[in-house]
Amino acid sequence: MSPESTGQNKHNLTVYRRGFRTWRGNRPFWAGLFTMLGGAPIAYFPYADLQLGNMTLAMSTTAGAGSLIIGVLLITLGLTMWFHSIVRVFAGVAAILLALISIPVANIGGFVIGFLLALIGGALSISWAPGEPQPEEEAPRTAPLDKQQPESEYAEGALHGATVPPQPGDHGTASTYDTASGYDGGTHRAG
Repeated sequence: MSPESTGQNKHNLTVYRRGFRTWRGNRPFWAGLFTMLGGAPIAYFPYADLQLGNMTLAMSTTAGAGSLIIGVLLITLGLTMWFHSIVRVFAGVAAILLALISIPVANIGGFVIGFLLALIGGALSISWAPGEPQPEEEAPRTAPLDKQQPESEYAEGALHGATVPPQPGDHGTASTYDTASGYDGGTHRAG
């Protein structure tokens, strides 16, 4: 290998970052991340004891089991969006429905934080579409301009599109501009 070769000099972090970027681009990554982040507060808050100074705020309610189920399902749907992107529309619709159900069941959707994150994640999942590879365009074929070939071979395609297309109402007349009334037929005077 020559010293100019970059094959051996690639840093592992750069290789992993490029690999992650490729993996992230082939699936609804942000939709899955928002959905999982939305499921975490919905599942966490009913079982948490929050300390506000000397006051303890316990959110333990009878809906704790429902909150846990909704949160775990949202996290599972987020992982499904990442690893089985073919079912992204189903996962997005299910995430939106679970986010809406979490409002009455799970302490106002995890204090609205989990509700909004899951709703955004579901919407992103529904709207995501895989990218289509762009077809490789061939260079336009032009015939070499040889003096030995007759000009008739180039006359048909050599300047294709170089002329101005005929304007509507042109009909072979020099101009449709009526100088008396100022009506020019929808065209400008230079045309």
